[in-house]
Amino acid sequence: MNFPGISRRRVLAGFGSVPLAAGAPIALQEPYERPGRPSGERRTTVLRGAELVLTMDPKVGAGELGTLEGGVDVLMRDGAIAAVGRGLTVPPGARVVDVAGKLVLPGFVDLHNHLWQCSIRGGCATQDVYGWLTGCNRPTLPEIDPQDMYRFVHLAALDVLQTGVTTVVDWVHPIPYDTTERYVRALDDAGLRFVYAMAQNAADRDLVLRAEKELLDPLPMASLQVAVHAEMSTVDELRLLHETARELGVMLNSHVLESRDDCEQEQIRALRTVGAFGPELLMDHAVHLTDDEIALTGEHGVRVAHCPLSNMRLASGIAPLPALHRHGVRTGLGHDGGTNDTSDMFALMKAAVGLQRARHEDATVYPTIPAVLRMATLTAAECLGMADRIGSLTPGKRADVIVLDPGTLNFAPRFDWTSQIVLNGQPANVSYVFVDGRLRKARGELVHVDTARVVREAERAAAHLRAAA
Repeated sequence: MNFPGISRRRVLAGFGSVPLAAGAPIALQEPYERPGRPSGERRTTVLRGAELVLTMDPKVGAGELGTLEGGVDVLMRDGAIAAVGRGLTVPPGARVVDVAGKLVLPGFVDLHNHLWQCSIRGGCATQDVYGWLTGCNRPTLPEIDPQDMYRFVHLAALDVLQTGVTTVVDWVHPIPYDTTERYVRALDDAGLRFVYAMAQNAADRDLVLRAEKELLDPLPMASLQVAVHAEMSTVDELRLLHETARELGVMLNSHVLESRDDCEQEQIRALRTVGAFGPELLMDHAVHLTDDEIALTGEHGVRVAHCPLSNMRLASGIAPLPALHRHGVRTGLGHDGGTNDTSDMFALMKAAVGLQRARHEDATVYPTIPAVLRMATLTAAECLGMADRIGSLTPGKRADVIVLDPGTLNFAPRFDWTSQIVLNGQPANVSYVFVDGRLRKARGELVHVDTARVVREAERAAAHLRAAA
């Protein structure tokens, strides 16, 4: 379903009419009860005796996945990976987790999400991207108050976390500043490492500066990007927002060519015109790039977030991953919020592989199984300029680690565990999650989280939305 004369940029810009409390201080009092926050305890931990460890570092293990097999230990100390190997000495007082028979790998990195959109899961299911934006996305956001925004984002962030995602990039539409404060708090309370990709109209660019100083800088696992939607008709606004990103020393994050109808907006031309087309740009979707634009993307080192489940849901098309790879474009995976409907990096990896095989009728086409595992971890970290900190189990990097249990009905019996992670894995196989060395999930359950309460709070917020409709 197409809406002539309505561009994605204009749909998104409609949120700019939401009143912004630009001069109001953040209220420190809690007007509501916050659902339980995960324990902040960080302990020296040894994962003892894993059957398979995919470090993603060829210098630590074998091959492109840095593979180690047979009784491998992982030592985490002070929030970092201290050592990986067999027979590691257990430091005094360390917590020992028996992972015999299990798989260990870096936490997943979700390059593109809109967590607030869990509020409209399943909505506008017969619509393309423009119909979905007009029918579900646009009318919903202004109706979410700060309290309910916390409830929605907290639920979605915990959903992401329980599936093995330890870092998420959340692209957030323009919202009032007090709602931004609650949004950031919900992400932090979930215990994730997160990038807050903040969209604002150029006239309100001061709110981006304020959010970084007041909300994000104090949080050690939070960082900022400036979120935009490029278009030649608003290139002056794009230039101002790009200057804001450069002033802050952060990446620019833009939806680009998600729909074929976006081509008329000359999005690549707009980004090049303002000097944003380079390594500090993350493009989301990039489904309808021309051959010349693919070559330019590689030549200039632009990074791409691939969102196959969302692109399938919205009938947007299939991104040209093999061509992007041939031109050296770093590409990671993203869930893309409400149009993904739930969080499942395993399904995302499988879709990324399967769509290209179906399109090209070639089982060896990019991404291969090893390549898509790197897309979900190290390559995504490279896309964010964070590969020196996350994305692999390299000693010295932050201890973002997940443990998978293959001894389940959906995963067993063992044949090729590396392939089975992608082709058979499900969120239920994620037994343990550590973020910055802190235990966030253990024995298949989130730690210190009352899941039933979180769901009740989100249902209460959804009831408020239905009443306002």
